[in-house]
Amino acid sequence: MKGILKLSKEPHPKSCFMLASWPGIGNVSLIVAQYLKEKLNAEEIGEIDPVNFFEPVGVAVKDNVIEKPRFPESKFYYWQDGKAKKGLIIFIGEEQPSSKGYELLSCVLDVARKFKVKRVYSCAAAVTRIHHSEDSKVWAVATKRGLIKELQKYDVVFRGNLRIAGLNGLFLGMAKERDIEGVCLLGEVPAYAIQIANPGASYAVLEVLTRMLGIDIELTELSDMAEQSKEEMGEVIKIATAEFIDRFTEPIWEQDEGEEEE
Repeated sequence: MKGILKLSKEPHPKSCFMLASWPGIGNVSLIVAQYLKEKLNAEEIGEIDPVNFFEPVGVAVKDNVIEKPRFPESKFYYWQDGKAKKGLIIFIGEEQPSSKGYELLSCVLDVARKFKVKRVYSCAAAVTRIHHSEDSKVWAVATKRGLIKELQKYDVVFRGNLRIAGLNGLFLGMAKERDIEGVCLLGEVPAYAIQIANPGASYAVLEVLTRMLGIDIELTELSDMAEQSKEEMGEVIKIATAEFIDRFTEPIWEQDEGEEEE
C-alpha cells in the first residue's frame, strides 16, 4: 500500500483509540464521527489516495463552467488530551467503494497498527420496529467475548445474532483478523425511515461512546437536532398519511351513489 497512504503527522500518545466511519443507514455512523471531530477540534493528519478505490462517474457544473472531477475523501483526524496520555484517531470515509473495500480497510488498520491503537470502534444502524418519536436504544457487539462484560456497564442491548452490512461492520471483522480489539455500537432506526438521516440514533450512540472513551463533549447541539428531526419526520408522516387517505380512500356516501347507478 506504499504511496496510497499519506500521513503528515505521527503523534505518540500513551494510549490510543480509533473510530472509523462510512455512510450507512440513517447516516448514524457519519453523524457520530463528524460531530465528534468538530467538537474535539481534531486536526487532519492524513488521507488515503482515493484514485485507487473510486472512479468519478460525472462532474459538477457551477455557473455554466465544468469543475474538475472530485473523488470521495478518506481522511484521518487526530485529537489528544492535554497531557498526551490519551489519543483518538477519527477516520471518515465520504463514500463506500463499490470494490476493493477490503484493501481500503487494510489501509485504515495499517494506521491503527502504526499508532499502536488499543481498540477500534465503529458505529452503525440497528433497523427495528421502533417509532420515530421514541428514543433509540444502543445495541453493542465486540470482537471477543471478554469485552461483553465491560460493555454491560453502559446500558446497551445485546441481540445475540445479527449481521452488520457494509464497511462499518466489515471493519470490525478485519480488526479481529489482526487481533485488534473492536466494538461496534448500533443505534436503533425505524424500519420505515432508513433513507432519512437519524441524529437521534447518532446521539444515543455518541452518548455511550464518549463514556466508553472517557471524553467529555457537549451533546446539546446533537440532542436538539434529534428533537427537530423527530418533529420534521412527524410532519412528513402526517402529510403522507393525509395524501394516502385522499387518494385511496373512497367516502361511504360516494360508494353508495355508485351502487345506485349500477
